[in-house]
Amino acid sequence: MIELRPSRRRKAIGIGCLCLGPVGLILPIMPGFIFVGLGTFILRDQYVWAHRGVGVIDRRWPHLIPGIEAREEKAMAWGDRQIDRVRGIFRRQ
Repeated sequence: MIELRPSRRRKAIGIGCLCLGPVGLILPIMPGFIFVGLGTFILRDQYVWAHRGVGVIDRRWPHLIPGIEAREEKAMAWGDRQIDRVRGIFRRQ
């Protein structure tokens, strides 16, 4: 059974990564497949389709999951910093 844990912050960061993915697939200076994979991994606790996608990656390349989890933590920390930055801007006024 899949346990879905809704979180607006995770959804925003994950969908943002998924939106950057196709742009990166077109532009040669940005690795789009990394954004698609990271976005899917971040959304694995939000949507069933993302959980299935991560399951495919885990079965095929189990050694990649720790690296993806590290990137996920980094992306979530970046999101937290950006949220704090925006809150700080609004608090000053």
